[in-house]
Amino acid sequence: MSKTGGGINRRQALVGMGAGGAAITGGLALAGVQSATAAERSGTLAPRPPMGWNSWNSFATTITEAQARETAAIMRAKLLPFGYDVFTVDIQWYEPEASSYTYNAAPVPAMDGHGRLIPAPNRFPSSADGSGFTKLAADVHAMGMKFGIHLMRGIPRLAVKKNLPILGTRYRAADIADTSSICTWNPDMYGVDMTRPGAQAYYDSVFALYASWGVDFVKMDDMSRPYDAHAPEIEAAHKAIRNSGRPIILSLSPGETPVIRGPHVRRFAQMWRISDDFWDEWSMLEAQFTRLENWTPYRGPGSWPDADMLPLGRLALGKRDTKFTPDEQRTLMTLWSIARSPLIMGGDLRYLDAPTLALLTNRAVIAVNQASTDNQPHFVQDGARIWSAKPEDTPQDRYLALFNTGDKPKEVGLALHSLGLSGEVGVTDLWSGASLDRAKDRFAQTLPPHGAGLYRLRAR
Repeated sequence: MSKTGGGINRRQALVGMGAGGAAITGGLALAGVQSATAAERSGTLAPRPPMGWNSWNSFATTITEAQARETAAIMRAKLLPFGYDVFTVDIQWYEPEASSYTYNAAPVPAMDGHGRLIPAPNRFPSSADGSGFTKLAADVHAMGMKFGIHLMRGIPRLAVKKNLPILGTRYRAADIADTSSICTWNPDMYGVDMTRPGAQAYYDSVFALYASWGVDFVKMDDMSRPYDAHAPEIEAAHKAIRNSGRPIILSLSPGETPVIRGPHVRRFAQMWRISDDFWDEWSMLEAQFTRLENWTPYRGPGSWPDADMLPLGRLALGKRDTKFTPDEQRTLMTLWSIARSPLIMGGDLRYLDAPTLALLTNRAVIAVNQASTDNQPHFVQDGARIWSAKPEDTPQDRYLALFNTGDKPKEVGLALHSLGLSGEVGVTDLWSGASLDRAKDRFAQTLPPHGAGLYRLRAR
């Protein structure tokens, strides 16, 4: 497991602290963490939902090395102590002229002589000597974090046009490219026909290069939709990572990944998107409830349905702040936590304000995301959503998340017997850290429109 600031790992960062630094009972004691710790000991990739930051929501295609280093330093200081440890440079780091959320129609990406994408040296000057992201990755590692990059499915169209040789083979780019397999929204790549000789060797060469740079995480795009058409390349990327010898987490994007392909996707990736790009619109947030409910059978160590980045704080090349209201922001963090979606901040950390920082760094809420089991929805009330889970440290207790998806204040609650609880239970509001009145038979709270509450119910 990766280290966080001060030499503690992500799990240790959560122990014993509640909202605002208040102590909470227990911690991640040995009794409740067998499945997660067993996965960690066995070397399972992503034994807990990855946490980190990604450049897309704030920088689009444009991030530079200077901006990346500035952001990584902020992340180390403000988010790493709470477990956010994956720093990811998103799409088109290889595009010298990238300038917005719109892609150049005729890109000229930076490549090596074997058709493998490399950082654009005008944007990432430390790569100008041919070392790729080696120096940036090493510096991110020195901060105690993992380094991630975005990668499009396939082989660069420019490599096919130049018919570059595939490393270590007698084949060339045109021999393996499927020029009929193109991304509908990005012009950079052709698909790779995995039935052709040299196809796996190409993917092996790509991931070997990125492994040599020190890459720990790859968000691979244009993969999950249409799923069956791209399944051979999903398998190829998985095989190439194994062949590289480096434990690289594979995150597939965008969705909607079909739930019926759950057994396949969890075998070949550690994260996969359950929707198309998620942004700060209530309609999009409301739709994620059903998707996360549907993916419940496939959630667990090394297998994380991904509801996408957190569009919080300053967004869209600095043009605006999130459109989510404070109540909707709490709903977002509560849902992602109780459903154990990866927590990947997307906002510009250079403008991180106190309310957003507090939202991201509530240890008791993060513990729900990182250290809970049996996460499941309950379908008992119209106009509301309810989830529960068990804390790993004390599985006799319960986490309970209540959501009001309507436009008016509403009481939302659940009978305690639905949680396997009886008698009176103690209640802690995880967002505020406050102890509430003990509950008997049923627990309910009145929530604001689009609002949420997250609680720990303590059995005697």
